[in-house]
Amino acid sequence: MASRFWRWYADRQFHRWEKTVLWDMVEPYRPPRSFAPLIGTYVAAFYTGVVASAVTEQLYKEKYWEDHPGEAVPLMPPKFYWGPWRIMNGEVPRFMQTPEEAKPA
Repeated sequence: MASRFWRWYADRQFHRWEKTVLWDMVEPYRPPRSFAPLIGTYVAAFYTGVVASAVTEQLYKEKYWEDHPGEAVPLMPPKFYWGPWRIMNGEVPRFMQTPEEAKPA
């Protein structure tokens, strides 16, 4: 019985090794994996962000117009940036304006 078991185990090991060698020989000729799913995911994520940003800005404008009818809407402050922001109260400072914009009226 033990002899049969070891014979079965040896055959199994040998054939498993044989399969590995066979697939190692075929591997260089296989086509590379496609990047299409990854690229599709990135494109979907990008456009999801674009649409979400547009919706958020539109909601901001509508809320501002409810509180201040007829006024120009100031720039929306960045949502996820807490550093220094150069736009003060929605207006571009004079040092950032072009010479034509900076001329006093």
